[in-house]
Amino acid sequence: MESGSKMTARLMLAVGGAVMGSLQFGYNTGVINAPQEVIERFYNLTWNDRYGEYITKGTLTTLWSLSVSIFSIGGMIGAFSVGLFVNRFGRRNSMLMSNSLAFLASALMGFSKMASSFEMLILGRFVIGVYSGLTTGFVPMYVGEVSPTALRGALGTLHQLAVVIGILIAQIFGMDLIMGSESLWPLLLGFIFIPALIQCALLPFAPESPRFLLINRNEENKAKSVLKKLRGTTDVSSDLQEMKEESRQMMREKKVTILELFRSPMYRQPILIAIVLQLSQQLSGINAVFYYSTKIFSKAGVKQPVYATIGAGVINTAFTVVSLFVVERAGRRTLHLTGLAGMAGCAVLMTIALALLDQVYWMSYISIIAIFGFVAFFEIGPGPIPWFIVAELFSQGPRPSAFAVAGLANWTSNFIVGMGFQYIEELCKAYVFIIFVVLLILFFIFTYFKVPETKGRTFDEIASAFRQGGAGQADNKTPDEFHSLGADSQV
Repeated sequence: MESGSKMTARLMLAVGGAVMGSLQFGYNTGVINAPQEVIERFYNLTWNDRYGEYITKGTLTTLWSLSVSIFSIGGMIGAFSVGLFVNRFGRRNSMLMSNSLAFLASALMGFSKMASSFEMLILGRFVIGVYSGLTTGFVPMYVGEVSPTALRGALGTLHQLAVVIGILIAQIFGMDLIMGSESLWPLLLGFIFIPALIQCALLPFAPESPRFLLINRNEENKAKSVLKKLRGTTDVSSDLQEMKEESRQMMREKKVTILELFRSPMYRQPILIAIVLQLSQQLSGINAVFYYSTKIFSKAGVKQPVYATIGAGVINTAFTVVSLFVVERAGRRTLHLTGLAGMAGCAVLMTIALALLDQVYWMSYISIIAIFGFVAFFEIGPGPIPWFIVAELFSQGPRPSAFAVAGLANWTSNFIVGMGFQYIEELCKAYVFIIFVVLLILFFIFTYFKVPETKGRTFDEIASAFRQGGAGQADNKTPDEFHSLGADSQV
């Protein structure tokens, strides 16, 4: 097994090509923050040209909120549609096809100023949202299926790493010195055709998922040759054996619909875990920090808040790299618990600092340290883990439906935070992060009692544990005990 656990050129190409989509998702999440003022001016001037009067403050706020949040609505639709594509066209071809949406969105947003149409910009945000929703299903699923068991956690973290690099690129490009200016912002939003081109150039050379070829298409010879290239070895019998076992298991389970995930006792616990982990990512407060970090830093008295926001982006990226290296040593569950606990501590510190900002001058430094700590702990656990653990909790049959449900939960909670945070912040002022402290503690308790450790276990062993008595039993088993448990279930 270990011989097939090395990083080969073909595996790097497959994963690298796939995560260009994740970079795209991150870029479009972060890109709208910095040029807010110049885009609002464009809305105002366009309105004036059409109707001979300037836009009212209320209408402008609504239009801007729509421009930001319609991305999440597109994301919900995309995430929910994942299953329609991956079983019909394959994982790799689905990723390739979705780039047509990225090119369309790039044209809509890039030419919106020239066409004097803010509707084009808003429609472009919606289209790239659909693309991003599809990506959050396609990429972790594909990466999980091409990776050897021993590297699955580390390679699964690359999806999140690409997302945070995308956010960081957007924050840097969005500075008015670079592309966030009056004349260049359409280029900033239209820039997304470049990662789409790169992905279209790389993916044709990447193989289709061997699990898809063997289990969905029944093409064993193709799956075998793909595995040999991915693993860099001629002996892929253990991988093939694992897939065949999963395939046999699938014969017993028919294709699983979304409703059946909730009805069947066998899937109910893993789907609950998948949903709660996605909620723990979005309702942790991280998006509140990212959507409004510039505002928080300026309240904390930072002279150039945009640089502090970029600093948070750099920390975001650095700690995702840390997670990449420790996820196979420390395990998923441990890292998730560490991240949640650390974020709760930093949120308490942030609340104290923001509350005492006017009385104690050095509290502004504490609030910046707390925000940086909050972001760092997020990337240790709640950032990367919820995405790839969905691939680990489900076998091939229910996996596409599970990704659709988990993605929908993620995007819906993202939308709620994006729309609701500024109103709650006006009500709660400095104490707004107390809400997130409570949620983080609840997610910590859930993870502690319900989430199994999936490190070093094959997909079938994890599924077997749920069949044999749920996460409680799954959780207390060592990987060796798990192997025998998997073997028992195969009898």
